[in-house]
Amino acid sequence: MNLNRISLVFSFGLLMSCSELKEASLNNFAIEDDVFESGKSLVALTYGLHNLEEANLDQTTLLIGVHGSNSRGYEWVYPLQKLNQDKNLVSFYRWNDDACPDSSMTSLHSLIKTKLEDSQNINKVIIVGHSYGGLLVASFTDKWDIDISLEVHSVAAPLKGMGMLDRACNYQVPTSIGSDIKFYQWRTIKELDGAFKDLDYDPQVLEIENSIVIRLPETYKGNKLGHNWSISWVADEIKQNLQ
Repeated sequence: MNLNRISLVFSFGLLMSCSELKEASLNNFAIEDDVFESGKSLVALTYGLHNLEEANLDQTTLLIGVHGSNSRGYEWVYPLQKLNQDKNLVSFYRWNDDACPDSSMTSLHSLIKTKLEDSQNINKVIIVGHSYGGLLVASFTDKWDIDISLEVHSVAAPLKGMGMLDRACNYQVPTSIGSDIKFYQWRTIKELDGAFKDLDYDPQVLEIENSIVIRLPETYKGNKLGHNWSISWVADEIKQNLQ
């Protein structure tokens, strides 16, 4: 193969790769075939808030998934598909989970505000955060100053703090939730959760006034309900409430 052909093949491959990165879309998610490939398209997104479907005037709820640390994306494929309804604009917030959450929390607030200004039909925001992302969205509730309904779901999140949060981050979770916000704590069973089972305490357990606390069961669809499966179980529950 000569150099010109090598260059052409490389350029084509690069073009295809870039094209694939833009295909994080609910329409392209493959739940049955290859959930891991679909997950890759999510974590390949640039940092920011990304719509996973076309926006239209019938959508009145902005629904946002917020991933946890070292996410491979696949754990979000089923939940995001499950939560996709005609009235929901499903989005995904890609953020730098290697850093403290403060700047990403501020960025999310700004991005939501901009999106609401551009979409006057949206009258409700639902945010689902998992693990480290669940911690981010819990802190986010204390910053909410937009005159629109907010519902936040913090799933399998170390709200009490652990690791880098205790050592380096100026981490704070509100002690009370405002009356205009619905806040859910979805807690896995610590002994079944691979992220928490070796700790001598349950980092999910933090008393927050006016929050709704729900403990997840031991199994889900015949599988142990561990850290990543928790989002799917919660998505099923949220879907029932949305109907």
